[in-house]
Amino acid sequence: MSGPSPGRDPAELSREELVELGMRLDGVRVVAHEPAHRSAGPRGERRSRRRVSVLLALSVLFGLLFAVVYVAWPNGYVPPSDPTHGLYLLYTPLLGVLFAASVGALGVGMITYVKSFYPDEVAVQEREGGPSSEVDRTTAVATLADAAEDVGIGRRPLIRRLGLGGLGVFALMGGLMALGGVVRDPWRGGADAPLWRTGWKAVGGETVYLRIATGNPDEITRIRPQDMEPGAVQTVVPFRESERGNTEALLAAENAADAPVMLIRLHPGTPVRNRPGQEDLHHPDPGGDFYAFSRVCTHLGCPASLYDAERRAALCPCHQSEFQIDDGAVPVFGPATRPLPQLPVTLDEQGWLIARDDFPEPVGPAFWEIRSH
Repeated sequence: MSGPSPGRDPAELSREELVELGMRLDGVRVVAHEPAHRSAGPRGERRSRRRVSVLLALSVLFGLLFAVVYVAWPNGYVPPSDPTHGLYLLYTPLLGVLFAASVGALGVGMITYVKSFYPDEVAVQEREGGPSSEVDRTTAVATLADAAEDVGIGRRPLIRRLGLGGLGVFALMGGLMALGGVVRDPWRGGADAPLWRTGWKAVGGETVYLRIATGNPDEITRIRPQDMEPGAVQTVVPFRESERGNTEALLAAENAADAPVMLIRLHPGTPVRNRPGQEDLHHPDPGGDFYAFSRVCTHLGCPASLYDAERRAALCPCHQSEFQIDDGAVPVFGPATRPLPQLPVTLDEQGWLIARDDFPEPVGPAFWEIRSH
């Protein structure tokens, strides 16, 4: 068969003629071509069609379940004593398993479809450099359309719809992860939203003591001024007398990400420059003033707990941000741009160090709305 002449207008040619012309112009020669399922017959084709349909349907199902879990599953932290703590622990594993299952089923379904319905073909082509001509582009489109006809995607609407549905759900999962922070409202609690308050906030007028974080929740060690030498530092967490004997509540206080505080006793006579409006947040003492700062680095939330008593500087080991304690804990080195928040402390009637109130500013890395607090 001589085939169409290259000089004819491509618009006058049929799709088969365009495919043949494109192969000739591109120097392509088909060595072998065997349609899919020639040996398996109609029964094997139906079996493959069902297999692909099941895989694509599972991809859509797992993707929709991912969206439901991402939006509706309880994901806020709750202590182990809460009945929903188990659901909270399952949130991240469920997202990972459902995402992997959806993408995996979609990928396996597409591979199965190609292996089952794409004809076995061997072609040889001599490659040439340079841009493609208009005729080449037209014949390439015809070749793709012919390939779609060969694999029968147009004759299998269920598989086509499931495949498009799987791709759509995959895009939905990506969009949910990208926009999840916009969908959820972190300010739902108003002034008591999690980003504004920590465990140091007094509830019902109950005193909040400074308790040494020992790692043993049942070991209650409160602090008096005489317990710390000048230049010393202690990691402390909040403690209320109502929590005494409640192991789960005590453990939750130690595990809270925004709770750890560096309690530092400066040497007597150390000159300090406090930040404006925070001149009275420390506890003055003749033996050395007490300053309490959040241990959470304001860069990315690592523990900024390496204290150099000689230079009065706190260092974050993750990215080397350094905070000058005797200058309001302002960052003097590294990527952090915001000072460590200072906890207001004082003594109660029995001489225990206590928190007067919560931090006057949010703890941890900065975020867009931080200046509105």
